[in-house]
Amino acid sequence: MLKPTCYLAVLCLFSLPFSPARADDEVDFNADVRPILATHCFKCHGPDEGTREADLRVDTFAAATADRGGYAAIVPGHPADSELLQRVSSDDPDLRMPPPEESGGLTAAEVQTLTRWIESGAEYQKHWSLVPPVAPVVPARVESFSARTRSAIDRFVQTRLHDKTALHPAPPADRYTLVRRLYLDLTGLPPTPEQADAFVHDDDPMAYVRLVDRLLASPSFAENITQPWLDLARYADTNGYEKDRPRTIWPYRDWVLHALANDMPFDQFSTEQLAGDMLPGATNAQRIATGFHRNTMLNEEGGIDPLEFRFQAMVDRVATTGTVWLGLTTGCAQCHTHKYDPITHTDYYALMALLNNADEPEVVVEDPAIERRQQQIDRQIDQRESQLVEQFLPDMAAVLEAWRTRPPGDDAFVGPPTEQQTIDAAFQAWLDEQFVAAVLWQVLPPESMRSTMPRLEALPDGSILASGDVTKRDVYRVRFDLQHPTTALRLEVLPHDSLPAGGPGMAYYEGRRGDFFLSEWRVTFNGKPVPLHVASHDYGKISVGSGDPAAASVLDGDGSTGWSTSGREGQASQLVVNLVTPLSEPGELEIELLFERHFAAALGRFRVSAAQTCGPTTASPLPADVVQAIAAWDRDQQPDTIPCFEQLRRHFLRTSPLLRSRYAAVERLQKQRPKFVRSLAFQQRGADHTRPTFRHHRGEYLQPREQVQPDIPEVFGGLPPDSPRDRLALARWLVSEQNPLVGRVVVNRVWRALFGYGIVRTDGDFGTQSEPPSHPELLDHLATEWMRHDWSMKWLYRTIVLTATYQQASARSGDADPENRWLARGARVRLPAETIRDQFLAASTRLTRTFGGPSVRPPQLAAVTQIAYGNPGWPTSSGGDRYRRSLYTFQKRTAPFAALTVFDAPSREACIARRQRSDTPLQALTLLNDEMFIELARHLAERTYRDDLPPAAIANQLFRTILIRPPTPDEQASLLEFYEQQREQGLAPQQAFFLLTRALMNTDEAITRP
Repeated sequence: MLKPTCYLAVLCLFSLPFSPARADDEVDFNADVRPILATHCFKCHGPDEGTREADLRVDTFAAATADRGGYAAIVPGHPADSELLQRVSSDDPDLRMPPPEESGGLTAAEVQTLTRWIESGAEYQKHWSLVPPVAPVVPARVESFSARTRSAIDRFVQTRLHDKTALHPAPPADRYTLVRRLYLDLTGLPPTPEQADAFVHDDDPMAYVRLVDRLLASPSFAENITQPWLDLARYADTNGYEKDRPRTIWPYRDWVLHALANDMPFDQFSTEQLAGDMLPGATNAQRIATGFHRNTMLNEEGGIDPLEFRFQAMVDRVATTGTVWLGLTTGCAQCHTHKYDPITHTDYYALMALLNNADEPEVVVEDPAIERRQQQIDRQIDQRESQLVEQFLPDMAAVLEAWRTRPPGDDAFVGPPTEQQTIDAAFQAWLDEQFVAAVLWQVLPPESMRSTMPRLEALPDGSILASGDVTKRDVYRVRFDLQHPTTALRLEVLPHDSLPAGGPGMAYYEGRRGDFFLSEWRVTFNGKPVPLHVASHDYGKISVGSGDPAAASVLDGDGSTGWSTSGREGQASQLVVNLVTPLSEPGELEIELLFERHFAAALGRFRVSAAQTCGPTTASPLPADVVQAIAAWDRDQQPDTIPCFEQLRRHFLRTSPLLRSRYAAVERLQKQRPKFVRSLAFQQRGADHTRPTFRHHRGEYLQPREQVQPDIPEVFGGLPPDSPRDRLALARWLVSEQNPLVGRVVVNRVWRALFGYGIVRTDGDFGTQSEPPSHPELLDHLATEWMRHDWSMKWLYRTIVLTATYQQASARSGDADPENRWLARGARVRLPAETIRDQFLAASTRLTRTFGGPSVRPPQLAAVTQIAYGNPGWPTSSGGDRYRRSLYTFQKRTAPFAALTVFDAPSREACIARRQRSDTPLQALTLLNDEMFIELARHLAERTYRDDLPPAAIANQLFRTILIRPPTPDEQASLLEFYEQQREQGLAPQQAFFLLTRALMNTDEAITRP
């Protein structure tokens, strides 16, 4: 017998989409049986092996009907022999399932349902959402509703309405209501009264269709539907967690905007965001698109383990992928096999492995306008420098000729006479120093490289590029074949576009982005330590903490001291060390670079060179190629490197105190030179540098177990055997016919956007705990038709808004169907936070309609951000940026924009499939007292007021500007009464209309979808 401590009989996780019409005595597993078992039994006998009791698994037919030593939980066709029924109907508290102390038990009706189901054969079915959608037969018109039938969608809705309820479709909405609804739903902005009137008075039967097409073609449509996608993408302009510092990822948002404006097919839209970098000939835009999964939060607290929080970012990426393209709560399987849906603990990490083999570089955003401006300024700088050089410094060819012909031992520097004797003398003395100090460095090509974590890659110029994961203590070991006598070594730290802020370091979450911290530099030759001394650098600065950035710090044996070039991100620097004992024989040279800090601060790109000098040498402030040209120049022949030598004159020009005042104009130009924006992106690792993924016991980072192989969850059949196991394969599967969920999930989101609620109301959960779809055939019809129409979002929106169902009036009649599940009327719900604010921006004519671009900071109370870490402040944008659409508002995770948050806008710390709707006094207070709403109300009132208009006309115009429709006679009387009351209080007409405008903006109708 089974132990009485366990629950019995959790049957299948998944069943077919809603069964066809059936006899009253027929039992359907999905509709009748599974809810009983999920409520009473699922916890202990579902797919989660961690909580499974009595080794009984009944989520498959084979397991539930297996012989357990003379009995089975379920014996199809024989209820009396099924242990399940014996236990759930037992009067013995020691035998009854579920145990009385944990549940009230099954009702008699539930027991009877199970009995009939087993008696009929205990058929197992898949859950409706896991069966690929098949285009259903479009039902015939309902004769009594035929006058209100315009499309297949209407037929599905009206058939369900007729068969399930006694309700009738609502009449069409009046045209003022319809035009406002359509504008707000498609563009997130209201029509002007003039636009509304034009539509209302247009008798052409195609007027509505033309309006729909015009709105779908407008940039505002793309902006409007981008907003919910950014909720899914958890887009924000800051990193989150404690420090929540700014990040630059708005180019990803712009990519979404342009993709949706161009109606990019959703399958392509998805693939480029998940794996754009892996597409053949990937473009700059496709690399930017991979910012979708760079929207994860980034912890910048001191002392953290960066690999742990990279793991947490991967956890977020798996959960987000599951929500966006599967509509499943995959995150539940992080710690154990999903208790409700068929996603095992191993499935979860196999899915993570598909996403886990990518590095996270920055990508330079191509911008022709910036490039043209840079070229223009560069030409101006070059022209100005050339003028200064020619005016104040001698010709370099003459200088070199004088140097070449100077007799040995003659220390007097010979140069052509100039009018600037002081400058000449200084330049000649400085130049003499450079020739004397110049060292001929030989770049050492690496023979082998290894590190504790980052991947090291040799580049054609002899430099080494690091990529991948970094820790708080990274060690690089590079071996060279040394063929020449050597007395000194030079380490060049170099920029690279893939590094944070251009490098040369890999620091990204603490200190300055692109910084590094070299703690120690050790050298061995043929396996023996090589003593070093006399270290120097051309620049040194430490950004975090105290300490001397002297080059000697890399030789002192103390890992807490070291060299950094903070403040010179994106620029090259160098450090030189001298050998105590010269190396005179060929052999194997190995350098070891230690990067040890309380944050990850390894080098991103570097190059090692060797030289033989007569004595200790030091780092030169000159560019490496100039030093090389000087050192390689032979007096006995005219060099062919004079163009490189010309940099000497320019370097002196830029650095000499004697010419600083004259060079100031050039420096001003340099400050005007724009920089390319850098955005966060993904870059797939090569096959020789894959990142292993492990199953983590209980989801704990510190408890890795066996390695898992990349794959999709087993319930979907896995990827084909010959398929690659990478992000691109995952992306293509997610938007293929093999994924039964994606079409339903996306269609359901669009339906929610247009009707207030989805056909499946649990938007983020299409699993066994979801609400069943109210109109299953309609859901599958839309999903299959949408995919057949090339995954076009504009087609989907257009198809829905052209229906009679969408165009119904929203007024309730009676108490039947208060939640409007059967769609007998239009939806009436509060507008999204951004739409509330944007419609008032538009109504006031303040709205700036610039498309795309960096985020802006509209006015808000300073106290909102003062409570955040470090009191970062909120520098209010000026000019047109002050009035941009809410889509472009700077999204700070720890202090979201208050005027939007109060209307339930999320913080974007995690993927959000559906915003919750709340009604609080704060919302009314915000509309009345927020600085921006007050400013917009004042501007609208001032713009509308005219001395030659009667108060009634002004009040009516304000009413129409905000609510679009004309006021009723009673409303007109109320408007005038309110106005007169303000006048009686001694207010001027303009002030009275300002208060009237504020009151209208605070009405329920103003913030509600009609």
